[in-house]
Amino acid sequence: MGKDNNIVHQYFKKELPDLKILVKLNPIHLRGTEITIQQGKLEIRDLQFDEAILEDLAADGFSEVNALEFNLYLSGLV
Repeated sequence: MGKDNNIVHQYFKKELPDLKILVKLNPIHLRGTEITIQQGKLEIRDLQFDEAILEDLAADGFSEVNALEFNLYLSGLV
């Protein structure tokens, strides 16, 4: 099993009245995926973060959540 398979990702969420943003963060390599849901439309982007990502997410009002909701949207089940 490779090193990339042993990483525990962190998940974050921010909700506004007409927008929901879910973020999956690989805290070792500072890469991740962002899912934006707005007016029933889903947009998925792969991102590269910098070392200040945790502070940035907190300042932007994101809260840490579990992986379930993120993975349901990612798999298309929601």
